[in-house]
Order: sequence, then structure tokens, then C-alpha cells
Amino acid sequence: MTDTSHTTRTPNGAEQAAKIPDDWAIRTEQAVLDAAITRAERLGWNARLVRAACEAEGLSLGDQELLFPHGARDLAALLSRRHDAVALKTLEATPAATLKIRERIAAALSARLEAAAADAAASKKCAGFLALPFNADLGISLTWDTADKLWRWAGDTSTDQNHYSKRTILSGILAPALTIRLFEGREAADSFCARRIENVMQFEKWKAGKDFDAPMRKITDFLGRLRYGDKVA
Repeated sequence: MTDTSHTTRTPNGAEQAAKIPDDWAIRTEQAVLDAAITRAERLGWNARLVRAACEAEGLSLGDQELLFPHGARDLAALLSRRHDAVALKTLEATPAATLKIRERIAAALSARLEAAAADAAASKKCAGFLALPFNADLGISLTWDTADKLWRWAGDTSTDQNHYSKRTILSGILAPALTIRLFEGREAADSFCARRIENVMQFEKWKAGKDFDAPMRKITDFLGRLRYGDKVA
């Protein structure tokens, strides 16, 4: 059986093993996130917000350190993953197999952007937090995770270089599209996404007619002849 114990510290500094069920931790994290969303516009996305949200749910500093060891970064990850979950729930009503690939990506992007827009004030503060240089790694990671989930919904099962290129391209659309959605509105965001998707589709058509492995084959063939000589007919 997996041990779900969490180690906490008593006020005198002694370690104490506390049996905290995972479902309690999940429920509490979500409750703190709810509290943070309602306070983010006023407090910003920072350590102050984390403490205020935790206090609202009756958590001590020890509890806070247990659930949010990285403070506002952990809270940002929770918000992003919640919006991912909301988007995927919305997409359940639209079977991906019934849509063309560009329609799948458009639907996936729209669902994700609207999930974030439902918490617009908090999403804006969180986006500003993730835009800071020392949070860039987290922002990139969360955007990649979102792109991965959306592509999986769209039916992508690639395991070669296409797996990475698809997620890189979608990540490059997601980040600016979210900013546009939050600050300029849905119409502007949808228009941006449509243009970028069209660009990607044109690129894919161009790429389909190219043999990008040819230069590497020429090199390997040349090296092979150097070592083994020309093949005998």
C-alpha cells in the first residue's frame, strides 16, 4: 500500500508524521484556489495572496508550507490545471473524430481560452506573474502541458519528432492567444487563432512535399562508401 503520509513540524520543531489523506489535500488545495481567485484582483499573484487564501480556509503556516511549498508558483500551477480540466470537460460535448484537424485545434483553443476568461481577473494576475523572468520556466512548462492535453484530445498519438513539433507550435499559439483573450476579448482572440492555424496548415502542406531526411541520407551514404566502398551490382 502506498504511504500517503506527509511530514509536518510541531511548533517546537520536532518532526511529526501526520496521516493526511490525498483527497483532503486535493479538496483543500482547490478551496484555497477558490479563495485566491476571489482575492487576486486586489492582492495580485504573490506570497501575500497565498497567505490570505490559506487563512481564509483556516490553514496554519505549517499547513500552507505543506500544501504550497513553492507559494504562488504552486497556486499558478493549480489554476492552469483547473482551466485545462474545464476545457477538456467542455470538449467532451464535441467528439474530436467528427471534426477536421483544423476544427479540432480551433475548438480546443477556444475551450481553453474561455476557461481562463471565466476567471479573467485572476487569470490576468497569474499571467503577469508567469511573465516574470524567474517564472518563465513554469510558464513554459504549464503551456506545454496544456498543449499536450489538447493534442491528446484531438487524437494525436505521435511519438516521433511530430509529437514535439505539434506541442511546440500549439504552445506558441496558446500564450499570445490567452493574452489577447484576456485583454482584447474573444473576437480578437478567435481571429488571431484562426490566422495562426491557417499559417500552420499551409506550413504542413509545404512540409508534406519535402524530404527532410535526404541531406542526412546523403551524408550517411557518403560515409558508408568511405568505409565499405561502392556497392557491387
